[in-house]
Amino acid sequence: MGFKKVLDFYNLPYGEYALMVGTSEGEAKFLGYAEARKLVDAWKSDTNLALFLNADHHKSFESCKAAIDAGYDTVLIDASALPFEENIKETHRVVDYAKSKAGEITVEGELGYLKGESKLQETVEVQPDDFTKPEQAKEFAAKTGIDRLGVAVGNIHGIATKQKMEIDFGLLEKINKAAPETYLVLHGGSGLTDEDFKEAIENGITNVHINTEVRMAYREGLDEKLKEAPAETTPYKFLEGAVEKMREVVEEKVKVFLNV
Repeated sequence: MGFKKVLDFYNLPYGEYALMVGTSEGEAKFLGYAEARKLVDAWKSDTNLALFLNADHHKSFESCKAAIDAGYDTVLIDASALPFEENIKETHRVVDYAKSKAGEITVEGELGYLKGESKLQETVEVQPDDFTKPEQAKEFAAKTGIDRLGVAVGNIHGIATKQKMEIDFGLLEKINKAAPETYLVLHGGSGLTDEDFKEAIENGITNVHINTEVRMAYREGLDEKLKEAPAETTPYKFLEGAVEKMREVVEEKVKVFLNV
């Protein structure tokens, strides 16, 4: 996989870096929670890399429970659409259940309203009222016991083709100072620049999510292979183009994150 290739090329030690792979609720339903767990276990065995399986943007206690029971390493309970106090209550409920299980399970909560969808969009309206508030981040982290916090600081889901996204790094710095014991997560990394990533990391981001760019690469590689061989019916032969395109995106992002 791309991550291993980059580490090998730059002679970087495996033990100092980690890669998180995730399934949304829809993806987990399609693939299967147990099946996702087995796939990641196989990759870990083959690569000897630190790989973590994440239940991304799970919107209910029930879906988070399904992921935890299946052996996921971490879950994101995304109750950000709920009022603040209800978000705290639902997130804390997931934290309590996760900590009651054997093993090291970490939980992420989300605070602030992250707009957009994981696809190409012309524009996405972002307003300051949607952003994570530092004082609420402090209270949220303390009352829920989360390990990580997904923040809204101008980032969006998907890619806006007619709009440049502006990350409020000053706000990000304030959130980091308000909740210093909580790891901050940047969702909606697709479409951001390399400099955006580097400055976000400097201001407290420890986990970056990239989805739409990877999906786009998959679609591009698949389309190219099908056009080259329209009569091909063997899936692994035309899927290899999709995998290669995704690999290229992953390698480029890993280079940025590792600053190599």
